Amino acid sequence: MCLFQFTARRLVSQAHCGLKASSSKKQKFCLEMARPSSNMADFREVFAKAKHIAIITGAGVSAESGVPTFRGAGGFWRKWQAQELATPGAFARNPSRVWEFYHYRREVMLSKHPNPAHIAIAECEKRLSKQGRSVVVITQNIDELHRKAGTKHLLEIHGSLFKTRCTSCGNVAANYKSPICPALAGKGAPDPDTQDAAIPVEDLPQCEEDGCNGLLRPHVVWFGEALDPGVLTAVEKELDICDLCLVVGTSSVVYPAAMFAPQVSARGVPVAEFNMEPTPATNRFRFHFPGPCGTTLPPALARHETEIIS
Repeated sequence: MCLFQFTARRLVSQAHCGLKASSSKKQKFCLEMARPSSNMADFREVFAKAKHIAIITGAGVSAESGVPTFRGAGGFWRKWQAQELATPGAFARNPSRVWEFYHYRREVMLSKHPNPAHIAIAECEKRLSKQGRSVVVITQNIDELHRKAGTKHLLEIHGSLFKTRCTSCGNVAANYKSPICPALAGKGAPDPDTQDAAIPVEDLPQCEEDGCNGLLRPHVVWFGEALDPGVLTAVEKELDICDLCLVVGTSSVVYPAAMFAPQVSARGVPVAEFNMEPTPATNRFRFHFPGPCGTTLPPALARHETEIIS
């Protein structure tokens, strides 16, 4: 089942702020949530007490590492936007073109490195694990920069550029080859005047499972596809137990991820948003810290003076 469906039911079952809040306590809570704080000292006090921290990340984290987002004005590869290429239909019609696009993205990512936001998250996870506390990263990104930074507890809800899935046998495998197949060497240039390579299907990435040789596709969630139910179940479990949630570098408009933090906030858990600018969900959260994540996040996740490290 898509998390959007059961998350939507949970949200509908919880009255929106002000609709059914009859007590002064609930009204006060709603008013506070409508004006998110940017007081870092207050956030740090909440952070120091948190036992299970969920960090939801989006493209804004990776943008500071120079990763193209393919969103908004100028977000084109050749003459296509990602939405035109990242679909099952586009792959069925022209697997060579789609593989050129993903080959380009893979090669770009091999040259990119985690920025201070990725590193702060990974170091926080490592430090808090020694105190019996936990950090989980729930990311919409497919670039693996969190993994590269050292994050261990990672849920990649949209898949990974460096995994493939066989269209015949369904096998999923990590793949860091550069190029991923000989025919794609030197291909994938983003210039709009570049002609399609028109690589035959048999020369595109092939499954290496015994006796298969099926056509591989990127193991990412394309537009029009459902998210992995196993990953979504794991996400729900983490959101149910977290006592602090951070939303980092995401526009909070892509579903179902856009509902994760509001769902947590609806049950009274503090949510802190770290983003360049306010989002449609900002007023549902207790904290909002504007600016580059690589600047705002490291001091937020640094060791608190009350932490005891053995």
